[in-house]
Amino acid sequence: MKEGKIRGRIAELGLTLHGPHPPHDPLDAVVVHGGVARTSGQLPRIDGELTCVGTLGETVSVEEGKKAAEVCALNALSVLEEALGTLDSIERVITVTGFVASSPYFHEQPSVIDGASGVLYEIFGERGRHSRSAIGVAALPRGGAVEIEVTVAVSSR
Repeated sequence: MKEGKIRGRIAELGLTLHGPHPPHDPLDAVVVHGGVARTSGQLPRIDGELTCVGTLGETVSVEEGKKAAEVCALNALSVLEEALGTLDSIERVITVTGFVASSPYFHEQPSVIDGASGVLYEIFGERGRHSRSAIGVAALPRGGAVEIEVTVAVSSR
């Protein structure tokens, strides 16, 4: 495990970063520019395996979706750590964009994406407060139930 205050907080919370799970070429997992780092969409993967597939409102419960969103956020931190060298360079979580594979009558996308928002707040405290979108979609890559993108402000240290 890498060192640092944020890594220490992750361990204290009993959480694990299971990635990084980089996207296929020619995409980058993270783009850093002008003091901002933005991740590509992260699926709920643990040890390379998709852990939550299906559709909210049909085959996946809100609680399962919420846990999947947490895993996605932790995977976003994993690719950020690889790109930045340390999670301690994250000054602030700016925004989270959450996509939820949803049946036409499912309207609890915010409750699902709370899994990502909650874990980022637990890890970063006030620096983890962020703006957010929770978007219902017909389908996600590889049949995933949830996908998360994270944008953070980074220090120039």
